Amino acid sequence: MTRPGKKRARAAVGAPRGSRHEEPGEGGADEAVAFIAEQVGALRKLAERHKLAVLHYLLGMTKLEADEHLRLRSKRKLS
Repeated sequence: MTRPGKKRARAAVGAPRGSRHEEPGEGGADEAVAFIAEQVGALRKLAERHKLAVLHYLLGMTKLEADEHLRLRSKRKLS
């Protein structure tokens, strides 16, 4: 509980926190995309099971985008 008249300190918006794309405890963009692809796959199955056609479609597009990002990223690393 806070005392009346006393405000909590907030982090400044846009304040640097190490790397711009990587928060502490995260593995970076590639790991994030892999995690998103995995979770979206599970959500897509759930949407299909409950006959949520639009969500199923949109989650499918999201999965394709994440997979494509990973494919292109790994292709660049090989060259």
